[in-house]
Amino acid sequence: MAGRGRSRGALALTVALAGALGPVGCTPALSGEHPPPLQNAAPAPADTHSDRVGVLLLDQGATRSCTASVVDSPGHDLLVTAAHCVTDAGGTPVTGLVFAPGYRDGGTPLGEWTVDKVVVDPRWSDNADPEYDVAFLTVGPAAGRQIEDVVGGNPIGVNRGFGLAVTITGYPYDHEEPITCSTTTTAQSSTQERFDCGGFSDGTSGSPWLTPDGSVVGVIGGYQQGGDTPDISYSVSFDDRVSSLYRQATA
Repeated sequence: MAGRGRSRGALALTVALAGALGPVGCTPALSGEHPPPLQNAAPAPADTHSDRVGVLLLDQGATRSCTASVVDSPGHDLLVTAAHCVTDAGGTPVTGLVFAPGYRDGGTPLGEWTVDKVVVDPRWSDNADPEYDVAFLTVGPAAGRQIEDVVGGNPIGVNRGFGLAVTITGYPYDHEEPITCSTTTTAQSSTQERFDCGGFSDGTSGSPWLTPDGSVVGVIGGYQQGGDTPDISYSVSFDDRVSSLYRQATA
């Protein structure tokens, strides 16, 4: 399943170039494959926290892709998302992306910011290594203002370990407003995190995982490009790999 089914990713770009972008989705899990989630996501309120989360748009804003969020940076111009959201099948960064924070009801009340640069690890570009499914994006100013000056930004948190209380906010394709869920992370592996909460379906790749102090410690992606069921989601552990990529993006 290209693009993991939570983003149109490389498949969307390929189909769009062919002139017929169609919906991309996961094959529904067969009954009994896994138990239902203990909790499900709810609509996210419109507040300063959700205003920093938004949708990535393709095709000059005509097509929704993944979720991304604003992170604190020296240039006040940085987003984080999953690498599979912003590269094509060959690992090349997608061009023509636009970010709309606080997207609701088909509108962009906080404006739109054009993506200037996509930064991914070479191990993702060369081999789509799920251990490096993270991307940083820089955006140009809109109406003369940098995005972080408009909506604020969340700091990157690294080397926090597992068992973290987190709140995850993202945009499924079948919703015109964000959903959110608060839960606790567990270890999928020594380098991948997991959370269990229903509702994180197609479109939620790149959704930020925020700790109570507001730090981003993950984004939906990594193992299975974020998960092959809306009930279980994954992220690369934010550690020295992500610190290095952040430094590259802000250099």
